[in-house]
Amino acid sequence: MKTITKIEANRSAAVHRKCRVAAYCRVSTEHDDQIESLGTQKEHYAAWIKLHTEWESAGIFYDAGITGTKAEIRPGLQDLLQACRMGRVDRILVKSISRFSRNTAECLALVRELSGIGVSVFFEKENIDTGSMESELFLTILSSMAEEESLSISRNEKWSVQHRFQNGTYVSSSFPYGYCRNDRGEMVLEPEEAEIVKYIFSALLFGKSSCQIADLLEQQGIPFKNGRHWCDAAIRGIAANEKYVGDVLLQKTYTDAHFHRHKNHGEVECYLLSDHHIPIVSREIFAKANAVIRQRAAEKGIVCGTGKYQKRYAFSEKVICGKCGSTCKRRIHSGNEIAWTCAAHIESAQKCPMKYVREDILKAAFVTMLNKLIFSRKHILKPLLEQLKANSNDENVRRMQELQKQLESHAEKKNTLHRLYAQKVIDPVLFRQEMNALQKQAESCRMEIAQLEQETHGETEIIAELKQLLRFTEQHSAMLTEFQETWFSAFAEQIILYDRNHIGFRLKCGLLLKEEI
Repeated sequence: MKTITKIEANRSAAVHRKCRVAAYCRVSTEHDDQIESLGTQKEHYAAWIKLHTEWESAGIFYDAGITGTKAEIRPGLQDLLQACRMGRVDRILVKSISRFSRNTAECLALVRELSGIGVSVFFEKENIDTGSMESELFLTILSSMAEEESLSISRNEKWSVQHRFQNGTYVSSSFPYGYCRNDRGEMVLEPEEAEIVKYIFSALLFGKSSCQIADLLEQQGIPFKNGRHWCDAAIRGIAANEKYVGDVLLQKTYTDAHFHRHKNHGEVECYLLSDHHIPIVSREIFAKANAVIRQRAAEKGIVCGTGKYQKRYAFSEKVICGKCGSTCKRRIHSGNEIAWTCAAHIESAQKCPMKYVREDILKAAFVTMLNKLIFSRKHILKPLLEQLKANSNDENVRRMQELQKQLESHAEKKNTLHRLYAQKVIDPVLFRQEMNALQKQAESCRMEIAQLEQETHGETEIIAELKQLLRFTEQHSAMLTEFQETWFSAFAEQIILYDRNHIGFRLKCGLLLKEEI
């Protein structure tokens, strides 16, 4: 006869197993005050972990002076993730979502990966615990707001660079082939390279193609910049570079709101500094060489740029590869199946592994996303709008009013100084010193006002877009069944293809919502 013996669970062992808790801290600069903040964060979490007898420390991980928009460049975060993957961490404490990641898609991807291996994340400021969440929706909203804060910082930095462009005080970090930097940081000729540049323009005028010139330079063993090889693209780049006639065109490229760099085809302003430095070739030779290149291109039917492909369809220039950042192009497959494919993948599968996604799937996913917003507008869109209104412009307006009062005060002080100087109460030296100091203070106030006005304008645009989306959801109580281009144009800024099963819709109101397809 069989004998069955019940073996009781070893509950005492389970009780005594402590939760292994790690903390992650980050500051974006290495300034003294930020480093002090980092030290305070580390002390705070070390003490917090000690207070819980059921916890044991799995380490304090941190990054200093590194942006929160990209996880792969943060060694502290990578060490923490590696510890989690090796099963050494059960729970992570973070001050806020913005400290963990300022990139919505990346934040959600990290949380999902950690949840998949049994690691929960607690965001202290937002009071969000991923171990007890029933939905990712609120995390999506909050991380989108963290990303918007990062974009605001980026806009401030861009404003500073733009101001230097306008003043002509911007200094490039690198110089083209044929030039180098002297001890004063100025652009001067590199004699040997300058002779090669002259040869390239001369060869173009004598009928040689860019490929032929590149082959000749390679055969002669002449090195290109940074040890790279000569190619036809390098020759064409030199031929089109205005720096070789002594000019500098600033802002040839720009970074969009999602940290992707693009060539500037007129989307943003450019600034031309004429006769900025010593030229290598004359303007006449430069113009003739480029005329020869354009003539050859016309004879071969080559169209420069991608203008002939832009904005012909609803998704044109709006579908972005989430793996490499390239724009996706429209392709028609066999059976008239329309799909969108990464431009880098079209060129070479080794450059990007992202394969095509059918257009009808993208349209269906967009309709699904709109339906979710329609039926959850009271819980998502309305609270988000109220929060943005509450936090938007009040502080900026107050600060601008303070700065205007300071400007008025400076004007009064200037008038007083002029009166005292006219009455010979103060000497000329003191008068100039005081006037210069007031002038600097006034200029600083004006610059801060301009910056605040730019920030306020951006926040106002986001609120207006969110109001428009909210009105749309209130007007459509029934489920949407068909895709309409007008809806997409009105609300969507981009579609991001993460892989063939997951895509994201970046809306004009700042939200990034991910859909499974």
